[in-house]
Amino acid sequence: MHPYRSHTCAALTKADVGQTVRLSGWVHRVRDHGGILFIDLRDHYGVTQVLADPDSPVFAEVEKVRSEWVIRVDGEVKARDANLVNPNIPTGEIEVFIRDMEVLGASEELPLPVFGEQDYPEETRLRYRYIDLRREHMQRNMTLRSDVVASMRKRMWDKGFREYQTPIITASSPEGARDFLVPSRLHPGKFYALPQAPQQFKQLIMVSGFDKYFQIAPCFRDEDPRADRSPTDFYQLDMEMSFVTQQDVFDTIQPVLQGVFEEFGEGHKVDAEWPQISYADAALWYGTDKPDLRNPIRMQDVSEHFRGSGFAIFASLLEQDGNEIRAIPAPTGGSRKFCDRMNKFAQQQGLPGMGYIFWREAEKRTLGTPDAPPAPTMVVRDAETGDLRLETEKYMEAAGPLAKNIGPERTEAIRQQLGLGVGDAAFFLGGKPAAFEPVAGRARTVIGDELGLTEQDRYAFAWIVDFPMYEKEPESGKVDFSHNPFSMPQGGLEALEGDPLQVLGYQYDLACNGYEIVSGAIRNHKLDVMLKAFALAGYGEDEVRKRFGGMVNAFQYGAPPHGGCAAGIDRIVMLLADTANIREVIMFPMNQRAEDLMMQAPSDPTNEQLRELGLRLIPRD
Repeated sequence: MHPYRSHTCAALTKADVGQTVRLSGWVHRVRDHGGILFIDLRDHYGVTQVLADPDSPVFAEVEKVRSEWVIRVDGEVKARDANLVNPNIPTGEIEVFIRDMEVLGASEELPLPVFGEQDYPEETRLRYRYIDLRREHMQRNMTLRSDVVASMRKRMWDKGFREYQTPIITASSPEGARDFLVPSRLHPGKFYALPQAPQQFKQLIMVSGFDKYFQIAPCFRDEDPRADRSPTDFYQLDMEMSFVTQQDVFDTIQPVLQGVFEEFGEGHKVDAEWPQISYADAALWYGTDKPDLRNPIRMQDVSEHFRGSGFAIFASLLEQDGNEIRAIPAPTGGSRKFCDRMNKFAQQQGLPGMGYIFWREAEKRTLGTPDAPPAPTMVVRDAETGDLRLETEKYMEAAGPLAKNIGPERTEAIRQQLGLGVGDAAFFLGGKPAAFEPVAGRARTVIGDELGLTEQDRYAFAWIVDFPMYEKEPESGKVDFSHNPFSMPQGGLEALEGDPLQVLGYQYDLACNGYEIVSGAIRNHKLDVMLKAFALAGYGEDEVRKRFGGMVNAFQYGAPPHGGCAAGIDRIVMLLADTANIREVIMFPMNQRAEDLMMQAPSDPTNEQLRELGLRLIPRD
């Protein structure tokens, strides 16, 4: 027999009754039932119940074991009584009577429990990650991640792609984040950089004549941490193709990712239609370039209804160029209580509040008042009794401070534009769109969630296209790239002769359920266009040639049109695992301060290391 196991802890069934078997694993929990000791023995594959009574030759040894000890047991497989069968596990029809036992690894008192899946402080979980990873949902998440990567690889190979590896130690490149620098021992005073992405190398692979490339690529960025982003490193499905258009890239990657979500989505609906939405429309309709299309709410520009109106705040805003008034429809949100709650939300976001209108059915009235005329009445005959009675007609009424200020005609025009009715509401924000769009986008999400409008069991995708190539720094007025600097501008060289802020790029992102999971572009493969594009962002030709010499030189010798994208594996697995914290799907993540508490990184270098590298640390004030 094997020295540690004849079966895993998920393998035994009723067909094995009577066999002598050997199992090894962790003691998940121990139960004492009237002198009989039951142990749930756990390994990576599952759990088997083993037991010992005073007749067992090792009963005294079994009494000593504690949670998370690693043990080997030999014993006889027995069938459980029918009323003791556990249908929730594969081994639920059997148990193993212990004849022999060996302690393979005793455990001290645990800093956090494995049994029961209790919530524990994240700092403790990361410091003792090897224990945290024993928990069932963490084992499930890491297995899911591995299976997703394997599925991606197979699907890419099936599409005619081959995997090629690119360097980890390379030169610095502007990818929109800070580099991790690596000092060179052989070249004192000089530094390598860990790649923020394999961007330049995968383009050079295309110049080298390889038609299709992909890689499960590690990327390194010194970023501020967020719940959906690692502060140090992440993995992506990186791909590139030659002689392709933007649509070719979409048509290639969609079946790969759609297949992955269908395979691992556990029955959730996976949308097959992936609309293409311009960046400008995404900002207008959703307040974000990564919209959650499970939420049907679409914001609209309602500026004309407030221009010159009695609501002075919005009317005066609209007298200034560039200001707009946007409406967030809220179907079924037509109550003052809900409107007040959303107004409070806006205040928590740093705004004075949100204007609102809600529509309700008017109350019956028999006498007119200065504010409300009498409701019309009519004589109707009761269908059952035949009796005649007077009945007050119902009518729709707009309520809220805005409705009172702008009057019934403007209020009705807004209602009709938004397609709302009785029981619905609308919320309003005004000013420079760039200033209020993020809050509007978050408000849209909260409204969709609180009113039950957002579908939960669904993966909804959208391509966001037509990104602006450039943006202007508000304070300095400096023009810089707003996205990937290596993208081809729409219109080529001619488009770069006009206003840079009007130039759109062949850049695209894929959004899923409110997260960006893919980013890509058709690349700028023409050297003259590339130099002009960088010049508009303040990079002279000499600097471009110095920083991107390999690519600049390569483009002089025949570069094909090419493009591609990268899909974030961590975020995709995060969505499939139904968690909003990316650290739940990374084996050994950093904490929020970019620290590895388990390995004590970052750490202080020794003086010898600094001398070898020719470095000296300067204390920060």
